[in-house]
Amino acid sequence: MPKFYILVFKKKFFGFLKTVFPATNFEALLFLIFLTGYGILGTSIALNYRIIFDDRIPWDAYFSFDNRAIVMTGGGFERHPLANYFFDWLRNFALWISDGKKDETFRLVLAWISNLAISLSIVQIYKYLKNIIGLPQKISLLILVFYAFFSTNILLSFTPETYTYTLFFLILFNYYTALKMKKEEKIPATALTFATVFIGGLTVTNALKVYIPLLFEKNIFKSGKKIGNAVIRVAISVAVFVLLFLYRIDFKYLNFLNKSGEQYEKFSKPKVTPIWDMIASWFFGGNILLSDFVTRDYHNKKGFNYKALFMEVYHSWLPYVLIATLVLMIIWSYVKNFKNKLVQILMISFFVDILIHCILKFGLHTSYIYGGHFVFVYPLLLGWLFFTYKNNPKITTFLYVSVCLMCSYVVFNNIFRMEEFFFFLNKYYQ
Repeated sequence: MPKFYILVFKKKFFGFLKTVFPATNFEALLFLIFLTGYGILGTSIALNYRIIFDDRIPWDAYFSFDNRAIVMTGGGFERHPLANYFFDWLRNFALWISDGKKDETFRLVLAWISNLAISLSIVQIYKYLKNIIGLPQKISLLILVFYAFFSTNILLSFTPETYTYTLFFLILFNYYTALKMKKEEKIPATALTFATVFIGGLTVTNALKVYIPLLFEKNIFKSGKKIGNAVIRVAISVAVFVLLFLYRIDFKYLNFLNKSGEQYEKFSKPKVTPIWDMIASWFFGGNILLSDFVTRDYHNKKGFNYKALFMEVYHSWLPYVLIATLVLMIIWSYVKNFKNKLVQILMISFFVDILIHCILKFGLHTSYIYGGHFVFVYPLLLGWLFFTYKNNPKITTFLYVSVCLMCSYVVFNNIFRMEEFFFFLNKYYQ
């Protein structure tokens, strides 16, 4: 009997490795290409500039990312309840490599771990397009290149932030649940627990997304036994999550409630920019297409002054057209695949972020940094749109040409804007 359990464990372990990492030579090639491309960018920034990590700059050096605060403490417990465990390990590993110095080697390690997470997440997108949707390689690669040049992926590829790893874990979980759904299998309690801890632990609101697939398990609402089983699995994952979190805050849960209220008040106040433009330019657009930049004067409350970089709204009609076109294609995909439970899982997950940022207005004025929570929905729903018209050559050609044009513009625009980003680095962060 023990031998049987060992064989089952080995099978599950190797299955896990095949799910997380490249499983074919072509997937390995893709991974190396993205790892190299993002690696060159991150290495250049880490070795030549101090913006990835500067002990004097706690937050907002670029695009409102909180690099130092996240790396040193995991961020505020009210939004990132278990992130300290993850970033304690990451920070200690980077310090071990850099002999305890927070220098360019320290920054390089942080950048390359971010690069590894983003490159693996892009491979997960390809696996989903190939193994779940079943798209031809030509279409999958076009969508993949388009997605790889999204501003979120470019920026997170060298940024040690919660969003970087949230993006990877969310894509991995969506691919894993899609595999389970395809086999009409339920999601085990262990997977739910790990997903809740890793996804919800990095950003608490994302924990809701872990339970969405349970709503679409086969015949879940036709059997009291199945509903009970789902409740037990959820209860186990929630209990583990809550215990770990309470342990972190010394069981002072009232402090958490007070802090959460303060955070909502702080990050949901209306700004001067019209709400519609914050939604268009920053929530939908800023995660895909970089806009103009503006610099502001900041200080660390201890006498150190520094320059911070933020995105402005779009100043040309073309970015609005591109983002509107992409959003319409996503809606088109959702309507055409409304009865597809995998599409519903993706869209309900997206609606969670729309509710938080666009309706409740939490962090809407800097919503371009939240792409790690939802930006992966775009390539996957584009994939489902292509799948819908796989037997209609005219519409497939129209979609292919449209994505080619959008991809070309995104690549050109984001490379141009990154040149402006390097100008900012050369001026203020050498």
